[in-house]
Amino acid sequence: LSKHQHAHVHRLIEARGLRGRVHMQLLDYRALPEDQAFDRIASVGMVEHVGRAQLGAYFAKLQRLLAPGGLLLNHGITAASMQHFNLGGGIGEFVERHIFPGGEILHVASAIEAAANAGLETLDVENLRPHYARTLWAWSDALERQLDSAARLAPEQTLRAYRLYLAGSAMAFERGWLALHQVLLAKPNGLL
Repeated sequence: LSKHQHAHVHRLIEARGLRGRVHMQLLDYRALPEDQAFDRIASVGMVEHVGRAQLGAYFAKLQRLLAPGGLLLNHGITAASMQHFNLGGGIGEFVERHIFPGGEILHVASAIEAAANAGLETLDVENLRPHYARTLWAWSDALERQLDSAARLAPEQTLRAYRLYLAGSAMAFERGWLALHQVLLAKPNGLL
């Protein structure tokens, strides 16, 4: 979470009277103490930032954080093929340079293999690619309708980058160059 997201969600917690029922921390997942296990973990949009080199450590940490029988929903953008190292038309280089430096998109099989090696069982895999393509086109269209307002909030170069990013990403999902997978994993508890 970014500092801005953290502040926004904290305001929502207060406004909805959830203080004491919802606890939120702004910290790196690797810094989470392992002395209290979680029954459920949802990791959304994180795996793209972990990268191949840290994928095993990522799933091993999440496995240690789960109670026996606990569930992990890992939701992230994935590559279309095992040999996928770049997107067509220079989109990958553009995203790396201007939007998500250091990100690495891997095939869902790489995530499932790393999770299995960490002792997690795959229960379900769902590809949300077609839905996300439509979502990205909707975001792109909404930004285009609000360009004047957006121009007052962001520098011209940033606005141009995000216009290209949203439309290019929508096309990449539409054409199947990228996918969006939700993988439901469990920490086995030795019971049926």
